[in-house]
Amino acid sequence: MRRKTDETDIEINYSKELFIDTGDPVLNHLLKTLFYYMEKNVIIKAKFDLNHHLWEDMGITIGQFLKNEVEGKKIKRFGTSILPMDDALILVSVDISRSYTNIDINIKDAEKGFELGNFKELVLGLSRYLQSTIHIKQINGENAHHIIEASFKALGSALKTALEPSDKHESTNRVYEV
Repeated sequence: MRRKTDETDIEINYSKELFIDTGDPVLNHLLKTLFYYMEKNVIIKAKFDLNHHLWEDMGITIGQFLKNEVEGKKIKRFGTSILPMDDALILVSVDISRSYTNIDINIKDAEKGFELGNFKELVLGLSRYLQSTIHIKQINGENAHHIIEASFKALGSALKTALEPSDKHESTNRVYEV
């Protein structure tokens, strides 16, 4: 899957091993974490003009990539993860049905590369293009690196569960013929 705009050129493909090269070492680290916890091996390559555009378009591209993977398939739909990382404790809950995002994070100790704004843009893009509800709640933590990395781990874990195949249509909404 490829997304090419005037600002970014991002490509994601399945692979035998996990390889990420976005040009942003922090995003590389976080995407490796996300896909590791989803248990998906991919190659991601990206070129970009501004970090903000990279993070936002990366979320969009991942959302499209995952949406293509499950299109027309029955999946578990829901996934939740509570995950610690040092001082941080993060709750993530996902429902792959319609787009909504709630990010309740308060970072006290900032760290370059782990900006909350870029993180939010990535998650918003992912939610919109995967058509998923994503709640991310910080239960504890102060360090930006720990909070954001724990969020990527918990998001990966929740997505892994939500994207798993299911034997039934996971909804109480039924389509009835008249």
